[in-house]
Amino acid sequence: MLTLIVGTNRPGSNARKVAHDVEGVYATMKVPLRILDLAELPPEIFSPASYAQKPPSFARFSEGVLQAEGLIVVTPEYNGGLPGVFKYFIDMLKFPESFEQRPVCFVGVAAGMWGALRPVEQLQMIFGYRNAYLYPERVFLPKINELLNEQGRLRDPELADRLREQAEGFVDFVERLKAVKLRPAK
Repeated sequence: MLTLIVGTNRPGSNARKVAHDVEGVYATMKVPLRILDLAELPPEIFSPASYAQKPPSFARFSEGVLQAEGLIVVTPEYNGGLPGVFKYFIDMLKFPESFEQRPVCFVGVAAGMWGALRPVEQLQMIFGYRNAYLYPERVFLPKINELLNEQGRLRDPELADRLREQAEGFVDFVERLKAVKLRPAK
């Protein structure tokens, strides 16, 4: 199973809207996908005491990472970087096993013209430091407000194709690295 992480806790975020499209791509491929939306983080994880003792309500987030064959990250860009809540989430995960030899791919979402290039590169450094396997095909979605329709879905079929191509390549990457079969037999 793969895990998709929505890298912000902002309600109604564009990253969550794009993640919905990503979910659809993996569903079409019949690849099992777990969603970890940081908007659903339990409030008690933000207590300073959580550094020493994680609250039981955080277990589904921790296990969602630890049990994943691979991670798909959809991150927005906030002030030229990754959202602080995403870095905090990473800091709350078990070290080193949370990302150790775990494949990960990235989708960047931004209102600006670079499509979250900076936060994706920051995350690649963090995940690389934690010994994750970085899938090189990233998808950047700049000027996101112009790319989404009234229902919050991507307008341009070419962008959906880019997400599909990334997903197909990432599934192959994970299956080869982890010697698992994510898709049903044809």
